[in-house]
Amino acid sequence: MKPIRLIKGFVTVGGWTLMSRVMGFVRDALIAAFLGAGPAAEAFVVAFSLPNMFRRFFAEGTLNVAFVPLFSKKLDAQAEAKEFAEDTLSVLASMLIALTLVATLAMPFLVSAMAAGFIGDARFDLAVDFGRVAFPYIFFIALSALFAGILNASGKFAAAAAAPVMLNIILSGAMVGAAWMGWDVAKALIWSVPLAGIAQLAIVWRAAAKIGFNLRPRFPRMTPELKTLLILAGPAALAGGVVQINLLIGRQVASFGEAGALQYLNLADRLYQLPLGVVAIAIGVVLLPDLSRRLHAGDGAGARDASNRAMEFALLLTVPSAVALMIVPEPLISFLFQRGRFTPEDAQKTAMAVAIYGVGLPAFVMQKVLQPLYFAREDTRTPFRFALWAMVINAVVAIGLSFAIGYLAAAVATTLAAWTMVWLLWRGTKTMGDDVKIDARLRSRAPRIFIASAIMGAYVYGVNILLAPVYDLSRGLAVFIMVASGIAVYFVAAYAIGAMKLSDLKAAVKRG
Repeated sequence: MKPIRLIKGFVTVGGWTLMSRVMGFVRDALIAAFLGAGPAAEAFVVAFSLPNMFRRFFAEGTLNVAFVPLFSKKLDAQAEAKEFAEDTLSVLASMLIALTLVATLAMPFLVSAMAAGFIGDARFDLAVDFGRVAFPYIFFIALSALFAGILNASGKFAAAAAAPVMLNIILSGAMVGAAWMGWDVAKALIWSVPLAGIAQLAIVWRAAAKIGFNLRPRFPRMTPELKTLLILAGPAALAGGVVQINLLIGRQVASFGEAGALQYLNLADRLYQLPLGVVAIAIGVVLLPDLSRRLHAGDGAGARDASNRAMEFALLLTVPSAVALMIVPEPLISFLFQRGRFTPEDAQKTAMAVAIYGVGLPAFVMQKVLQPLYFAREDTRTPFRFALWAMVINAVVAIGLSFAIGYLAAAVATTLAAWTMVWLLWRGTKTMGDDVKIDARLRSRAPRIFIASAIMGAYVYGVNILLAPVYDLSRGLAVFIMVASGIAVYFVAAYAIGAMKLSDLKAAVKRG
């Protein structure tokens, strides 16, 4: 197998993820315009969250963490790798069918667990109905994650990264089409969810077949390799479950708060997920198979360089994004979502949550750099223990502060839990030896990245004030000027003070 080209992989996955996030903003802007922050919008948030919550168990929790390292080791013998993948496909599909049937019957209980504040009003029955329509999405998206793992381990990132774009295209098209035809937009939106799952699965299934992994389901069987997979996947899935409990606590807090609070948190989450998705997902997808191969080959120096460059790449793009979200969240939210039934007051309340999430953005991304250091060593238990500590902090803060600051307590708790997780993961790497130590280049450039970000932050703060008259004429033009000039100022400052060098980037792309 050819070596994975790290920077090229980051750019490929990041580029497609950026496209997906942009289309996600279009989708959410349409939801805000057609449904506002009303009952149908909140019911959709809960219903769509259910299959995505279980996806963390069966996709990110199991496949990306446990399957990819094991599959990567078998790639030199493609027949053996294909057999392992087909066994995994068969067992996973059986589990997903059973889960979907049980969840459909237990949907009232699941909605209560997600948003107990809905009980007793119209949102509850609507969320139950929506949940039963949307939940089969888990079957298609979890199988898609298996094929994405095959593609990523093989160094083919484009199809797996492009597939999520289809989700947002289909959901957006369903809303626009329903509005044009005079149909119920909310129903069209929810029914488009399983259709989008089918489309995503078709894309990655075909891409995997083109590189020799045309998998066919078989009768499920428990092989020694699958037992190893399940042993590794167990703690990883539980860690994913802890993350979902954190999100669940936040939604419960919001469901008991003011009307629209769930939608405020949902849209705030979408905004900070843009840089998180582009950077963190790209790193997580590309770094894990690369580290697994290097460690399996005994290339400790290569593994150290890969993890340091991933951290440098993460900080370079994430820190300025976090500064922008903390300083100018309201213009961004107003431009993206303030139209139709989504009012200026809704935008202001959403922006407050965005600013809090911005504080935690670097931590969310750094987790994606640090966790592969454990997973590549087939250690899924240690991150699980750390996640438990983060969960306790999240629960205490979210519930405790909810009486004082309402729905914002969920954002504060998520941010504190993320930084706790980073600190624990960082401390845990000390037992891994020289393979994970910070090199001289990262020690030199990290402080310069923070300085360049501070320069950009001061500039954006001033420009936002100066552009106040332009906002009255065109929010889009004002936000474009602020964002575009802010990006330019950041990269000029970063280059001037040595936080980045064009020669290094060119060399990295050439070397892969």
